[in-house]
Amino acid sequence: MPQKFILFESVSFRYESMPGLLIKDLSAGFPAGWTGVVGVNGAGKTTVLKLACRLLEPRSGRVQLPGTAAYCEQRTDEVPGPLQSLIEAGDALASRVKGQLEIGDDWPARWASLSHGERKRAQIAAAIWRQPDALALDEPTNHIDSDARAMLIQALRDYRGIGLLVSHDRELLDSLCERCLFVNPPEVVMRPGNYSSGRREALREEDSARSRKEAAKRQAAHLAREAQRRASRAQANERKRSKRGLAPKDHDARGKIDLAIFTGADGRAGRLAARMKSRAAQARGAAEGIKVRKEYELGIWIEGERCRRDTLFRLEAGTIPLGNARILRHPGLVMFPEDRIALTGANGSGKSTLVRHILQRINLPPGRLSYLPQEVDLESSRAILAEVRRQPPGTLGRIMTIVSRLGSRPASLLESAEPSPGEVRKLLLALGIALRPHLIILDEPTNHLDLSSIECLEEALADCPCGLLLVSHDEPLLRRLTLTRWHISGSDRSDLRLEI
Repeated sequence: MPQKFILFESVSFRYESMPGLLIKDLSAGFPAGWTGVVGVNGAGKTTVLKLACRLLEPRSGRVQLPGTAAYCEQRTDEVPGPLQSLIEAGDALASRVKGQLEIGDDWPARWASLSHGERKRAQIAAAIWRQPDALALDEPTNHIDSDARAMLIQALRDYRGIGLLVSHDRELLDSLCERCLFVNPPEVVMRPGNYSSGRREALREEDSARSRKEAAKRQAAHLAREAQRRASRAQANERKRSKRGLAPKDHDARGKIDLAIFTGADGRAGRLAARMKSRAAQARGAAEGIKVRKEYELGIWIEGERCRRDTLFRLEAGTIPLGNARILRHPGLVMFPEDRIALTGANGSGKSTLVRHILQRINLPPGRLSYLPQEVDLESSRAILAEVRRQPPGTLGRIMTIVSRLGSRPASLLESAEPSPGEVRKLLLALGIALRPHLIILDEPTNHLDLSSIECLEEALADCPCGLLLVSHDEPLLRRLTLTRWHISGSDRSDLRLEI
C-alpha cells in the first residue's frame, strides 16, 4: 500500500487584508508521522495547517489531501462537534482516548466551567477518536499542566496518520517530530530531524550566509576602490593627452601627444578602469544576491514602578464557588507592593477563578493595574486590535515598538483582519506596559507566545519593580520570577484549598 502524503505544489496564499503574499511558492510533502511547523507569531503557521486541511484554498498552486483531516485550533471557545458522540461511544478507541486524556462524561454540558486545559484535552480527544487521515494541532500544550501534558504526548504518539504540529514547546517538538517546516516569510524550509537539530542547521546556514555576504561586500568595496584609483589615473592621462594650453609652435610636445594617441599607450589606463568598474558592479550584485535574514532588536523594559500604598490588595479568608458543586477554600490573602507571587495548581483547580475574584477587589488608580487573561476570545481580539489602531501616533508608536521587540512585525499586524492569539497577547502586554503599572497579573502568559518572545518577556519581568502575580505551569519561569507560592491542592476535587 503506497504511503500517503499531504502534498503542497507551488502554493501561494494571502489574506484579503494583506497587500503581499504570506505564503509564497511553497512545495513540500508531509508523510505519516509528525511534522513540526515552527516560526514566530504571525508568520503563517496556522495558515499552513488550514491549507493542509483544505480549510483555506491557495491563491495559486494546489494542495493534495489524501482522505479526511481534522484541525484543532488554538482557541477553545466552542464545544467540539464530535465531543458528545465520543462521550456516548462504546468502542475500544473511544474508551482508550477518554481514559488516556481523562475526559469527563459531563464535560459537554458544563463546557463554560471547564478550565482551558480541560477544554484542550477534550478538543484533541474528539479529533483523535474520528481517526482522520491527517491531524493538524495548533498549540496543543497551551494551558496544559504537567500531568495532562504527559497523557497528551502519549496519545499523540499512538496516532498513526499524517500529523502536523504547530507549537512553541521545544520538548514536545523534539520528542514527537521527525521533520520540521520552518516558516519565516517569505522563506519556508523543510528540514529533517526534530526542532533542535533543524534549528541548529538553520543557524549554521545563517552564519555561513552572513560570512559569505560580509566577504563579498569586502571584495566589492576593494574592487570599487581599485576602480576609482584607475579612473583617476585615466583622467590624469586624459589631461596629459589634451593639447589645450600648449603653445602653437611647441611641436615637440604636440608630437609626443600624437605618438601616445597613435600607440594607445595612454588609452590603456581608461580601458582598465572601465573593466575594473564592471568587475566592481558584478561583485556588488553578487553581495546583494546573498540573502541574509534580517535581525530585529529584541527585548523590552517594563516601565512599572512600586506602589506607595502599604498593600496592593487584601482578602479575608473565605470560599469561592467553582461550579459543579465545587468550592475553593482560601485563607486570608494579602499582597504587598514588592511581592512576586506564583499561583499554581492542576487544570480545573480554580486558579483563573481566584484571579478574577482578586481583580474584583483591587482598588488601584486607573492605569496602574496590568492584567493578561489566560485566553482572549475572537471578538475581544478584534476589539483589542481596533483599540490599538485608534491610539494617537505617539502611543501607537510606543506600542508597536514593544510588539516589534517581542518578535512580531508591526506593519503586518496592523494590516491583519484577525490577529493570531500570540499577537493579541503581545498587544495586551504592550498596552499594559505603557501604563507604568503598580501591579501586573498574568494568567498563563507564555501561552501562544513564540520562543524568543517568551525569553524577552522573562527578561523584562525579571527587572520590573512593581508587584507581580503570575499563574503558570512553566516551572523554570516561576523559579526565576517569583519568591512566594500560593498553591491550590486537594485530594477531593470538589473541595480544594489554597495553601500559602
